[in-house]
Amino acid sequence: MLTHKERLQSCLSNQTPDRPPVALWRHFPIDDQTPDGLAAAALHFQRTYDFDLVKVTPSSSFCLKDWGVEDEWQGDSEGTRRYTKRVIHDPQDWEKLRPLPPAAPHLSDQLACLRQIRRELDPETPVIQTIFSPLSQAKNLAGGQTLLIHIRKYPEAVLKGLEIITKTTQDFIDAARETGIDGIFYAVQHAQAGLLSRAEFQQFEKAHDLTLLESARDLWCNLVHLHGDQVYFDLVSDYPAQILNWHDRDTPPSLRQAQGKYNGVVCGGLSRETIVLGMPERVRQEAADAITQTAGKRFMLGTGCVVPIIAPHGNLLAARQSVEAG
Repeated sequence: MLTHKERLQSCLSNQTPDRPPVALWRHFPIDDQTPDGLAAAALHFQRTYDFDLVKVTPSSSFCLKDWGVEDEWQGDSEGTRRYTKRVIHDPQDWEKLRPLPPAAPHLSDQLACLRQIRRELDPETPVIQTIFSPLSQAKNLAGGQTLLIHIRKYPEAVLKGLEIITKTTQDFIDAARETGIDGIFYAVQHAQAGLLSRAEFQQFEKAHDLTLLESARDLWCNLVHLHGDQVYFDLVSDYPAQILNWHDRDTPPSLRQAQGKYNGVVCGGLSRETIVLGMPERVRQEAADAITQTAGKRFMLGTGCVVPIIAPHGNLLAARQSVEAG
């Protein structure tokens, strides 16, 4: 039997491992407000289900609180927090941002969390840290609607802000590398036709994404996540990352179609609706279909995004056990 690391590396090498790798991840509300709390929750989740990698999922504000945003837990089923204070209101606010060092309080807390997870976890279990793209961070600094207005009316101001966010994020990735992570989970939230035109995506998203992904190229297990509907899959298929994840059950392309457009490992196959509302047998059916689509090569079983915190234990267990059957 291969270790988790060996299995993923076999998959990344276009070989057929002993079984397809599988990984699910979720938020841990309240627990995610302290380094010890998030580390303990992530480790407990991994010890319960024994996935092939641990995706560390802090609240999206972890990289923004040192700039002054505030948020609170209000019971969202995904486990996400609602922003109650933004720091970007007027176009000139983008130019007021200053780079944050990794030693800033909330960034350093996340580094402490990573060190604890890596210290307590089996070294053969890969760990990847969530990194929100600069444009995703900008959305949370300003609010989604304000960001889009500023992109179209004050593009130069937004671009100046994105440069600061990119520099801060690059420095954090460099510091996170020293904790022993195996890669980053790079979340892209604006690769959607309903949000940006293709030209806007190229200018405001892709250029900064490539800067950060190039800086993480030495890590062996980088995963890019495309969030949302009608994604610009073709515009990210050349991103320098080993794994690509999107809502394949809800938006094109299918796993089979994607493997003809992307040379790395595709991650998906399970719909979040099934994980939450379906019976375990339906989870196993979706997993089997995904394995058939990909012939079990260059494939990791997962959902299109975070698993809602209301997902039943039996369905998570079914997902984990489904890869053993083949």
